[in-house]
Amino acid sequence: QVQLVESGGGLVQAGGSLRLSCAASGYFFSGWAMGWFRQAPGTEREIVAAIDWIGGTTYYRDSVKGRFTISRDNAKNTLYLQLDSLKPEDTAVYYCAAYRRPSYSSTYPPDYWGQGTQVTVSS
Repeated sequence: QVQLVESGGGLVQAGGSLRLSCAASGYFFSGWAMGWFRQAPGTEREIVAAIDWIGGTTYYRDSVKGRFTISRDNAKNTLYLQLDSLKPEDTAVYYCAAYRRPSYSSTYPPDYWGQGTQVTVSS
């Protein structure tokens, strides 16, 4: 079965950096688009970034553009999210998501989710 396992979360001061990883298994990783979402307490889950099957096209929500970078290594079945210049408002549980299609589109929700990893940014 499809499994997505996130790692790399933690506590960091404002201005710091983290690198999240998502190890995928159980499906043809290199054929599917992937995304990162986040959810802070009392808020809805929101898309942070997404990437197509080959890493040629990426999407970022406006609030993270220029600070976060999504990437993937299809040889390692791993998705990454580099978080730089972190702000307290980036504090949330970050989720890895997989789409059963090669390209990302906001029209379609993810088909699979990871369990999430906590990112906490102190001021």
